[in-house]
Amino acid sequence: PSCLPDPEFLLRPGGLKVIKRSFSEMEYSSDDDSDISDSEIDEYEGKIHARLVSGDLKFRNGDSYSCPFCTGRKNKDYNMQSLLQHSSGVGAAPNRPAKDKASHRALAKHLKNGVAKPSEPQQIAIEPQQPQQIAVEPQPLPNRHEKFVWPWMGVLVNVPTEWKDGRQVGESGNRLKGELSQFCPLKVIPLWNFRGHTGNAIVEFAKNWNGFRNALAFEKYFEAGGCGRRDWKQNQNQGSKLCGWVARAEDYNFPGLIGDHLRKNADLKTIDDLENEGTRKNNKLVANLANQIEVKNKYLQELELRYNETTLSLEKMMGQREQRLQAYNEEIRKMQQLARRHSEKIIDENQNLRSELESKMSELNARSKELDDLAAKSSHDKSNLEQEKQKNAIKSNHLKLATAEQQRADEDVVKLVRDQKREKVAALNKILELEQQLEAKQTLELEIQQLKGKLEVMKHMPGHEDSVSKDKINELSEELQDKMDELDAMESLNQTLVIKESKSNTEMQEARKELENGLLNLSGGRAHIGIKRMGELDLKAVSNALGQKLSKEDAEVTAAILCSKWEAEIRNPEWHPFRAVMVDGKEMERINADDAKLRELKDEHGEEIYSLVTKALREYNANSTRYPVGELWNFREERKASLKEAVQVVLRQWRANRRKR
Repeated sequence: PSCLPDPEFLLRPGGLKVIKRSFSEMEYSSDDDSDISDSEIDEYEGKIHARLVSGDLKFRNGDSYSCPFCTGRKNKDYNMQSLLQHSSGVGAAPNRPAKDKASHRALAKHLKNGVAKPSEPQQIAIEPQQPQQIAVEPQPLPNRHEKFVWPWMGVLVNVPTEWKDGRQVGESGNRLKGELSQFCPLKVIPLWNFRGHTGNAIVEFAKNWNGFRNALAFEKYFEAGGCGRRDWKQNQNQGSKLCGWVARAEDYNFPGLIGDHLRKNADLKTIDDLENEGTRKNNKLVANLANQIEVKNKYLQELELRYNETTLSLEKMMGQREQRLQAYNEEIRKMQQLARRHSEKIIDENQNLRSELESKMSELNARSKELDDLAAKSSHDKSNLEQEKQKNAIKSNHLKLATAEQQRADEDVVKLVRDQKREKVAALNKILELEQQLEAKQTLELEIQQLKGKLEVMKHMPGHEDSVSKDKINELSEELQDKMDELDAMESLNQTLVIKESKSNTEMQEARKELENGLLNLSGGRAHIGIKRMGELDLKAVSNALGQKLSKEDAEVTAAILCSKWEAEIRNPEWHPFRAVMVDGKEMERINADDAKLRELKDEHGEEIYSLVTKALREYNANSTRYPVGELWNFREERKASLKEAVQVVLRQWRANRRKR
């Protein structure tokens, strides 16, 4: 019941006086309105109990009893037993303040220590109209080794039933659950048989410690009213009072509907078993979470390491790019200086030539004037002077022509310098454009890698699901997509060249194949360029090697047998007489001279046959198809022939055949 006064009670005559008196009785809380902590409950309970023992707090008014800690219309309607139930229920309620629980516990303790002597047993009846909110406050658990039914369940017996329409009927599970709502049951399951309602029901509580405490409160509620398991047994399972208790091993193993239901829907477990199971689950959960955190931390560290490596690489490449750009700018500046000095030198030389011509013209003019003066003075030398004047005039004309040619040459030089300068500028701009395109592509690739690293780090950072982080991730994703589109557009420019190159390579391979087929069909066999089957033994060479010891016919027969045998051995995939060696830091395969078959071949047929077999073996092993294939071969120099050499041989053969026609 609530400790607050009813609003209608305040309007009655004398209501305020009663409230004042009630508040005077509740002076235990007037000093401090704040609540106390759970650790201070026992201490506060002791203080209140001392005040009750001393009579400082009153709870009895004649034949009626009232709670000194609660006010309301029904505060004086208690008898001794109901006051005990009220104080026990409030003291055990989990949803009441700590101070209320401590004070009501003290009252219940005082009543149990001799004050409470009930004159008559009170029948426990559940009133659904005014249920009391009773639950169990954490307290010392019962025997930890006692077996309870798990999940927590309670047993209700003597549920009222009546005979109706040829069968027993009683209250439904929902109705009983509402009447027991103060104990917070999950559901109430009535037990039925072929006659109908059996008058028994199972109460299910939550599968946690609060559910266990509610189940104990359920049991204590009925025990306080003399309606527990012990009372039900003493009455030999008879009577009309509703009885209830917490289901234990005895009920689990009891024959009948109650035991059958419990065995079908629950197990038996002790407090220690549940605590150990909970501890194991918590430890396992903590271990799993710790492992997940460790894995996430390692992944974040790896991402951070890769991000740092990418950043360092980007910084290094940007530094190298700056250095190349500076060197390029310095080279361009030097080229411009050289071109400028060269142009200035040419212009200075032309200026010197022009000055020299002008000085010569001045000398000729002065000489002509002197001659004119001399002609006026002496007519004797007039003819000579005329001739000299004519010569001077011719020279003057030549000098004028030379001057004009020099001017045209100067103009041509200036034009040439301008053209060269313009060509240099165009070439430099083209080079700069190519450099900028290459630089833009490299920069774009670096930016894409950096954005990918940032995006991965943002996705795995804690709190990445908030709105700000999501906006940042979306922004980075859009920027990354733009960069990727730009890179695709840039790479598409090179796709045409790649396609052309692939087409050219295909045409070249087809031409090479046709050339090989043509060389196979050539007659005569005198050409030093032809087709050699790589990995096959040279029958003629083997026959010549055997001819040193055998006759010609025997050598040919033995060579054919020997070639057939060893070609089969060479193509045997299970035989691999090679060993790996390191040459200039690279791993390469060499013939294993200690192989048993090769040693036997060498001892039996000699070094020359051994060399021919190992040579064919190396050629066969170098072929990735693991099958003898034809190769253009220069038999004169014992090497692969180039395509050019093969074409020259075909052309010579074609010309020879043409001349024969």
